[in-house]
Amino acid sequence: MKPDLQPLEARHWEGVRTIYEEGIRTGNATFETSAPEWQVWNGAHLADCRLVALDGNRVLGWAALSPVSDRCAYNGVGEVSVYVAATARGRGIGKALLLELARESEKAGIWTLQAGMFPENRSSIELHRACGFREVGLRKRLGKLQGNWRDVLLMERRSESVGT
Repeated sequence: MKPDLQPLEARHWEGVRTIYEEGIRTGNATFETSAPEWQVWNGAHLADCRLVALDGNRVLGWAALSPVSDRCAYNGVGEVSVYVAATARGRGIGKALLLELARESEKAGIWTLQAGMFPENRSSIELHRACGFREVGLRKRLGKLQGNWRDVLLMERRSESVGT
């Protein structure tokens, strides 16, 4: 199945939040412990680099970029988030979202995509590798989640116009 990829808009938020909360509950997707309200999420993500995968009106997955810094030197660096509903995994939706997000980011002048993930999240690591990301390093004991220190694997994908 080739997913219907569209820009992520406020009307998709209920489905996006449901998938985000599903990821949060796994304990291996993010340090976040709850999904924010739309206004908070919307303000934290780049307006022109966000996508949903749809089956009719049902959101199957989403991907978005947030800025890594407000310093001008980092204007071309975006932090990737990509989530797929548990019922839609294994169908190529995450890969389609991430590859399209990379294309959209380059059109928007983003030259580096970075992603941080827990090393236990093997499927996310493999997805990012399949989409041209490389491992940059392991950040040991970066933060606590539910009272436990967690490591974060940092991966990046550079625009071909910049090189690696």
